[in-house]
Amino acid sequence: MASNERLRVAVIIGSTRSGRFGPTVAEWFAAQARRRRELEVDLVDLAEARLPQVLTDEDEELPAEVRALAPRLAAADGFVVVTPEYNHSFPAPLKTAIDWYYAEWQAKPVAFVSYGRESGGLHAVAQLREIFAVLRAVAVTETVSLPCYWDLFDADGSWPKRGASCHAAAGITLDQLSWWARTLRDARNDRQWREQ
Repeated sequence: MASNERLRVAVIIGSTRSGRFGPTVAEWFAAQARRRRELEVDLVDLAEARLPQVLTDEDEELPAEVRALAPRLAAADGFVVVTPEYNHSFPAPLKTAIDWYYAEWQAKPVAFVSYGRESGGLHAVAQLREIFAVLRAVAVTETVSLPCYWDLFDADGSWPKRGASCHAAAGITLDQLSWWARTLRDARNDRQWREQ
């Protein structure tokens, strides 16, 4: 694979709750990513994926919904997880989605865009960092945190406000994600990695 080939980034909407704000946040971040020529964005909505809540045993066939999402995750060079914070954690459907897969996450970078009350979702991100480390993924250092995200509406109803700090945070996060995605893609193409 040529090192100048576009990087595929899956932006995952982690909330499936009725009335969720996640799609608004994810669409905004995906738009920031699409402005970069080196990135190709796949928006993955877990509400549409409808992954089963009950995991199968190792010798059982995977459900059709799990098989349908697997190629999209496998094709990604990096991930952006968009998550709210519920009770100092992240939504259960997001954990279920993570647990359905293993190889798809390995040796790939994961960035986080979180939103919530005063913490801006950072409690959820702290837990997700630990989980992805176990899956041999690399959590990028920079995050986009949106505390009291409802305050970021502009007078004309657009979101987020033009001068909001999250715009700069998104740029820095995408810089890091792109660097790690390219570096780890090259590493995954190394024969030594493939033989592990």
